[in-house]
Amino acid sequence: MTIRFNARLASIGIAAALAAAAIPSLAADVMVGGAPMLASKDIIDNAVNSKDHTTLVAAVKAAGLVDTLKGPGPFTVFAPTNAAFAALPAGTVDTLLKPENKATLTTVLTYHVVAGKWDAAALSKMIADGKGMASIKTVAGGTLTAKASGKTIMLTDEKGGTANVTIADVYQSNGVIHVVDKVLLPK
Repeated sequence: MTIRFNARLASIGIAAALAAAAIPSLAADVMVGGAPMLASKDIIDNAVNSKDHTTLVAAVKAAGLVDTLKGPGPFTVFAPTNAAFAALPAGTVDTLLKPENKATLTTVLTYHVVAGKWDAAALSKMIADGKGMASIKTVAGGTLTAKASGKTIMLTDEKGGTANVTIADVYQSNGVIHVVDKVLLPK
């Protein structure tokens, strides 16, 4: 009887400890585009709530990538804001969203996606291990170069464009999002 009671008490203690450990993660939800990004939701379910990512969401839908980014992953997404898309040459976004340009749009979008869950600490470690620079292979097959400037992670695309991570570590149920201020372009 005492052994069962102690085992049950230990189980309750473990459950309480796990619940207590989960509370900080709930408090760690980040606000992006005026909406809380809930770690319990997937990349798509969070992105659709961000008013700063409506262009990205429209592009993901047009490219047919919704089911992929709702999948188990894990994925790391460098998510350009509406302002980043607006900074592209006039007409670029409209052209990419046309059905006949779906393959190009898919390539551009998957250039912002990396397999695995790479939070800022992991990216910073890669940069440190690479003596100030890390090459990151994207799902599109291209490479991004990551560097640090103070606490900011900067990504350089294959065309020489640079984006800054403006909001890091937006955890999702199937990965992590880092908000970036520029659209990254493959070769």
